[in-house]
Amino acid sequence: MILDDTIAAVSTPPGEGGIGIVRLTGKDAIKIADRLFNSSKGKTLFDSASHRIIYGFIKDSSTGETVDEVLVSIMRSPNTYTREDIVEINCHGGMSPLRNVLELAVKHGARLAEPGEFTKRAFLNGRIDLSEAEAVLDLIRAKTDESRRIALEQLRGRLSEKILNLREQLTKICVFIEACIDFPEEDIELASKKEIIESAETILKELASLLKSYDEGRFFREGLAAAIVGKPNVGKSSLLNALLQKDRAIVTDTPGTTRDTIEEYLNINGLPLRIIDTAGIRESHDMAEKEGIKRSIRAMEDADLVIAVIDGSEPLKDEDIEVLGKTRGKNTIIVINKSDLLVHGKTASQLATYTSTILEVSATRGDGLEKLKESIFRSSVKNWEEQKEGVIVTNLRHKIAIQAAYDSLKDAIKAIETDKPLEIIAIEFRDALDRLGEIVGAVTTDDILNRIFSDFCIGK
Repeated sequence: MILDDTIAAVSTPPGEGGIGIVRLTGKDAIKIADRLFNSSKGKTLFDSASHRIIYGFIKDSSTGETVDEVLVSIMRSPNTYTREDIVEINCHGGMSPLRNVLELAVKHGARLAEPGEFTKRAFLNGRIDLSEAEAVLDLIRAKTDESRRIALEQLRGRLSEKILNLREQLTKICVFIEACIDFPEEDIELASKKEIIESAETILKELASLLKSYDEGRFFREGLAAAIVGKPNVGKSSLLNALLQKDRAIVTDTPGTTRDTIEEYLNINGLPLRIIDTAGIRESHDMAEKEGIKRSIRAMEDADLVIAVIDGSEPLKDEDIEVLGKTRGKNTIIVINKSDLLVHGKTASQLATYTSTILEVSATRGDGLEKLKESIFRSSVKNWEEQKEGVIVTNLRHKIAIQAAYDSLKDAIKAIETDKPLEIIAIEFRDALDRLGEIVGAVTTDDILNRIFSDFCIGK
């Protein structure tokens, strides 16, 4: 990547709004912006102190046309997001003024920014590490206050601090072992081996705790995918509407009304729930309905949680049993809907073979909905109250790196216990150190960076 050029992008969402921002960063950011800017008091941007806002107009020097009335923010390096000079041009929030201002910036020497390039420069210039850069994206995408809180904690460096501390402990072990390799006449004493193993096991416990936090923490980053399934006309769409408290899905008495999956987000105690209403599962010869049923089964297979709906106003039928059979092996909640019309004597023992969580709900009256929400939360996030105060791993990339470091440490301890050559032991400890380095960016490749920052929006 070229870091000595200047990049520009629109940093606000597309569409109409009160304000839209064109952002520039790089060594010529102020110079380029000054070519576009005309102060009402004759000031230049070079005259402005850092972190000040100046009122004026953006003009096209080639035509003399005034493009927009603006406020321009000047931020001089190194106290900026990228540690480079940054200019933010606050325009009126319409597509035309933003596009014209951006085009003028490019015309006068800036380059269009790539996705995530502002944050990538912040990382490459040492203002943030790689895990903090990823937290920026998590913060942008946070759908609940709890998701936002977790992302903000990582942006503040809580995970980085933990990883750097573990890397420091590993570095001390690596230095000692590699010193013994360089000076073979100084054999490692038994006491020293015991100390190394004890230190490695302490690190292992810390890594195991981080790995455990991922099992539940990831849902706050990615959202919990829950599929509502069942045979036609059991009230799946009514249940979706009741949970959302709005008419999102069409509800009729005609079986097969829902032909495709419908997705919405719901906040349950800070947990982003991606809830998916599916087409009724049954035998059908209608091509559109058959495709909807295929998508229902696929959604059920991919979901973190399955909410299987049974019609409580009628006895259990073969179609219900067929749907329940497809939930085996999945995290499942069975909802007996239409509890206000409940037929007594429903075979609870049959339902219990599929899951221990069976609830009675009336989607039309709202009975049992709060209990259902609590069951959804606890089905996937069982111990959150105890864990949420500690450092939490929510990113799959981090989890994979921590698991690899954990495995290498286990192999290192085994190598010491079986008197393997010091070179083998050193390789295992060094691999654990490098794996943790991948999380904060101490060890990285262009491929990793491109994958991470390509997910960002342009302008951040």
